[in-house]
Amino acid sequence: MLSRLVQSHVAHLPGRRLCSTSANLPLRLLQFQNYDGTGQPRVGAQLVERNHASSVESYSGEFVDVTSAAPTVACSMKHLLESGDMGLRAVKKAIDSGKYRLDMSNVRLCAPISDPTKIICVGLNYHDHCKEFNMPVPDEPAIFSKLANALSGPRDDIVIPTETKELDYEVELALVIGRKGHHIPISEADSYIAGYTVANDVSARDWQLRKNSGQWLLGKSFDGFCPIGPAIVTPQALTDPLHLGIRCRVNSVTLQESNTSQLVHDCRKIVSFVSRFISLVPGDLILTGTPPGVGAMRKPPIWLQKGDVVECEIDGIGCIRNGVV
Repeated sequence: MLSRLVQSHVAHLPGRRLCSTSANLPLRLLQFQNYDGTGQPRVGAQLVERNHASSVESYSGEFVDVTSAAPTVACSMKHLLESGDMGLRAVKKAIDSGKYRLDMSNVRLCAPISDPTKIICVGLNYHDHCKEFNMPVPDEPAIFSKLANALSGPRDDIVIPTETKELDYEVELALVIGRKGHHIPISEADSYIAGYTVANDVSARDWQLRKNSGQWLLGKSFDGFCPIGPAIVTPQALTDPLHLGIRCRVNSVTLQESNTSQLVHDCRKIVSFVSRFISLVPGDLILTGTPPGVGAMRKPPIWLQKGDVVECEIDGIGCIRNGVV
């Protein structure tokens, strides 16, 4: 629902549309708690200032506490997404009021969406990653999933499970669904995307590739195996989500470096393809794949160890930084 206005009618499940005025807001939407981690997550927003000359996105450390300004529609990020145009009007009103201002340094950032109905993932979706694996480029998106218990925040620790010896990192561009849809045409798919965030598809390679009869779910779904954040950035705040630098650093060493222009199947095609089989609803999270450089493909392999710090970064969206414990 936090998505762009679509003029033509398409075959989809009923969903409210946004007015063109609200839809043009370039926003960073986040969830936060008290600095000590107490209290329920609240919704915050920043209005992005775009430098048109250099196409560089900038934002300050100050943001608006939208939940305090509009507790009915912004009790959670998912509820805000479900509120559609009413929710965006509430965000704009809170920003324009000049009140409810907080500073990033005084709060704890949470996952920007904390209760998605689904976490959908795409495998082998970068041309350079397919080359790394010596695999053919898939004709269709290779879909798998993670369970919601894997979700964690942009600064939360990644806890090494005792069951794995092969913990790996995967930086990914993730998109957040903004309104309900089924059988969505590619030409209309943009209007279902509320925004974009950074994700780390943490993976236990032994359980993903060799154990559990080759099923990926367990190896992808340990608790905390999907840090996301730091915010959901609306499409209007990005120059082009399909031309963004994307990278992963472990202990300040860059191990993955690519660009979202290398995606095999872009965000529109992924949304359209998945919606042929599964109804998409506000708050659903789709991870679009990882570029080359994962630890499993290095010689020798690089597995995450206690004390490591993993940084996943996408230009224009931000960086998530997770310690390994």
